[in-house]
Amino acid sequence: MNDDLAPLSARIDRTNELLTRMLAEVAKTPSTHAIFVDAGYLYAAAGRLVAGTEDRRAFDLDAEGLIEALIDRARTIFADSRLLRVYWYDGARRRIHTSEQQSIAELPDVKVRLGNLNANNQQKGVDSLIRSDLESLARHRAISDAALLGGDEDLVSAVEAAQGYGARVHLWGIEAPEGRNQAEPLLWEVDSQRTLDLDFFKPYVSRRAAVPYEATTVRPTRDDVRFVGAQIAAKWLAERGRAALQELLPGHPYLPGSVDQDLLVEAEGLLQYSLRGQADLRRSLRDGFWEHLQGQY
Repeated sequence: MNDDLAPLSARIDRTNELLTRMLAEVAKTPSTHAIFVDAGYLYAAAGRLVAGTEDRRAFDLDAEGLIEALIDRARTIFADSRLLRVYWYDGARRRIHTSEQQSIAELPDVKVRLGNLNANNQQKGVDSLIRSDLESLARHRAISDAALLGGDEDLVSAVEAAQGYGARVHLWGIEAPEGRNQAEPLLWEVDSQRTLDLDFFKPYVSRRAAVPYEATTVRPTRDDVRFVGAQIAAKWLAERGRAALQELLPGHPYLPGSVDQDLLVEAEGLLQYSLRGQADLRRSLRDGFWEHLQGQY
């Protein structure tokens, strides 16, 4: 070899050696996936599939068990990948966690992200949260694959943003009893599609049984109901803490829809009496709830 070319050849060999080492390291680095759950879609579609209704108040969902099942399914699909975490997107009045959302947030490997709920109980801001997280994680190479459980057409931009940074987006859907519950433009954009069927959700969704109130049950007094409201408030405060109380107080005399519904259901169970259509008793119930909380502030 010409002596003048020897240094160049050595540099080329060195570069090739470094590239070989780099590729070997990349090959050893496990890929990473994350699961993104639009809880609004999940509750509506799974509730209709299993319980025959989209009304969250009419059925119970074992979120912990279902999240474990989603993680297991992802582990099967992304066999050579590790889980980053599960992102759970839901709506709440003034973005204050409900007791159920707080329990989900406390689960390992789960991040709860809250949008708002408007007066019609419609989620606002959830799609933008999903897009922000998908795009950020893809841009920083934190994930190589994203399993997205959702169906809204507004998620198309989130999918495109993640794909623009090299991540693959896999759309998971919930079996629809009839028709389709995912937007076609979303189906067109993703890298793959899977549908979770009735058997998958049956263990985690159950319709709430109506409380068997006897027709002869004596109507409670307003004072009785107010006292029960205070009891439930004491339990609520013990579970949620003063930080949650400080967030709730500015809304007085109104309660977030989810809190009000939980209050009603628990009170009916304690009283063994239906408060549906009993406007005066429901006011007494809320009064007792608020009076106790305000007394503790």
